[in-house]
Amino acid sequence: MTTDDMTLVCRYERESDSIQRFFRRPFFLSLTIGIPFCVYKLLFGVSLLRVTQAAYPSLLVLGGVVIVWAGIDLLMNLGRVVLDLAHRPANFEYCTIAQAGRAAGMPLVFLAVDTLVSFSIISFMLWSGWIGLLTPVESYFWYGATTLNLISLSLVLLYNEIRNTRPA
Repeated sequence: MTTDDMTLVCRYERESDSIQRFFRRPFFLSLTIGIPFCVYKLLFGVSLLRVTQAAYPSLLVLGGVVIVWAGIDLLMNLGRVVLDLAHRPANFEYCTIAQAGRAAGMPLVFLAVDTLVSFSIISFMLWSGWIGLLTPVESYFWYGATTLNLISLSLVLLYNEIRNTRPA
């Protein structure tokens, strides 16, 4: 390998590392995963209130709990964004479930549980038909959350594939 080739490889690795660090920053993670998940939870809670209001008044409490849960998670994600932009560490997790996991010594396991719950909410909203109950404004929030979430996932996957095929 020539000196020019080694210089090119080193520059490529530095650039790759900086891109990888960006994908791991709380700013990116909150904006593309955490906040969209909060939107899904919030819209699920609102839909739960809307659907259960007449038929199942006892479930109104559940809708309220989901809305409060989504709101707390949203504040936690926004806090992580602000602290990351200020280059300060956060002493809290991205969501309440992961925060409980921190207390149990396994925040990433609990964060994965929150991800499962969020994907379950998305699936329920779609398969139950409740997605059709969203107002036009709520639908735009749903579309925005989905767009951020899916495009960021695609960018990370594309980047990782390109990085794995780098020149030797």
